[in-house]
Amino acid sequence: MQIFQIVGLALVASFIAVILRQSRAPESAMLISIVAGAVVFLLMLDKIGAVIRVLEELADRAHVNKFYLMTIFKIIGIAYIGEFGAQVCRDAGEGAVASKVEFAAKILIIVLAVPIIGAILETVIRLLP
Repeated sequence: MQIFQIVGLALVASFIAVILRQSRAPESAMLISIVAGAVVFLLMLDKIGAVIRVLEELADRAHVNKFYLMTIFKIIGIAYIGEFGAQVCRDAGEGAVASKVEFAAKILIIVLAVPIIGAILETVIRLLP
């Protein structure tokens, strides 16, 4: 199972990062954390691709406008990238910067969601007598 590889990688990276922090090399420890996170992300790319293909197929069958599906994919991407960036900032001891990254991601998500919210409201208005 792939989860064992990921957990093993995370444990090794964490162990190395702890040793580097104790030996007064916090920059190297942070770099190890970033690289481990990037490797985990790369390991998941094929899984992400499979999920996207299934969702696209379902959207085609349901005759859902591709604009909405792509917007949802962008929203999901912003959420994951924002979370990853915030965690890297926290690992570097920059909690305030991490909060700003999360705030920016939330604002970008709201901006992308406005057309979808508008379409839902229009549909509801059309259904009301």
